[in-house]
Amino acid sequence: MSGRGDWFRSNDSTAKTRLMMVGAFVGALLLLATSMAFSWPVGVGGDLTPAEEERARAFDAPTGSCLDWTPPDGADLRQVDCARPHLFEVTSNVDISAEHPPDAPPPDLARWQEIALAKCAPGATTYLGGKLDPFGKYTVNALKPSDAQWRDGDRKLRCGLQRAGMSGNLLPSTGSAANQDQSNVHEPGTCLALDGQNIGGPIDCDKAHAFEIVGSVDLGPAFPNEFPDEVAQTEKAIELCAPVTAAYTGGADLAAKGLTPYPDTLRPESWEVGSRKVDCKVGAKLSDGSGLAPVRGSVRAAQTPSSTAPPSSTAPPPSSPGG
Repeated sequence: MSGRGDWFRSNDSTAKTRLMMVGAFVGALLLLATSMAFSWPVGVGGDLTPAEEERARAFDAPTGSCLDWTPPDGADLRQVDCARPHLFEVTSNVDISAEHPPDAPPPDLARWQEIALAKCAPGATTYLGGKLDPFGKYTVNALKPSDAQWRDGDRKLRCGLQRAGMSGNLLPSTGSAANQDQSNVHEPGTCLALDGQNIGGPIDCDKAHAFEIVGSVDLGPAFPNEFPDEVAQTEKAIELCAPVTAAYTGGADLAAKGLTPYPDTLRPESWEVGSRKVDCKVGAKLSDGSGLAPVRGSVRAAQTPSSTAPPSSTAPPPSSPGG
């Protein structure tokens, strides 16, 4: 069996569509509109180079393993310690041979999407303790057998979790997903691209962007019981984000710069599975109020260390491609 596999790359054009299977909730798989192949050239006579052997081991890594590579082609796919930045965490290896006998042709991409939805969601949810935030930090994806592996009889689907930005590009994670808060918050200092009126992934703050993340706050203590509606969340987030924003900007007059604080809110499905943290953001409105205006440059105070979260913020572990 060759050491080669194909990768499904997520394309999240609607920003935050996520796979969900929690209790009575069953959501839809993030549409995997493109397929990115990882190629492991096989040496003459079946001999593999050390790099090819490493890629083959990574492709067959067991549940709980973390994988990393250099986008976009994944030629250096490797298994890494989950404490290090990585792009994929294996949640299960699922055998689909019962439904696909030896003479069955390999599924097309649309069918692979259906298979991944049916086979990977339960294992990912179990891996996360039975709770998967459909609008949270992680998405479910899969490594599938290549056509050559399929012809050799490989019917194993390698399911896993990854973090995808709003534009579908991948974001490194640090630490095992099994032990992470799933709230979709970003590292302070992250700027998110503006594509028309769509929010994209992280971008250099010197380039035109929609928002700059100045920190994050925890809404949980303010709402210990039932899910708060969006108005209540917004009011509390504005209150909690004010000192975070002031600390990050050094007390800058944002209005004088044409900037506005924008706190995030949570959906009921996220609240149901325990997500409580939201980003505090700064952005600008178009002059006619019809949408977001592009912003250039950071609002971070010069004396604020880039690697330190502002006081009162709740920042995730260091992460970097992407939502």
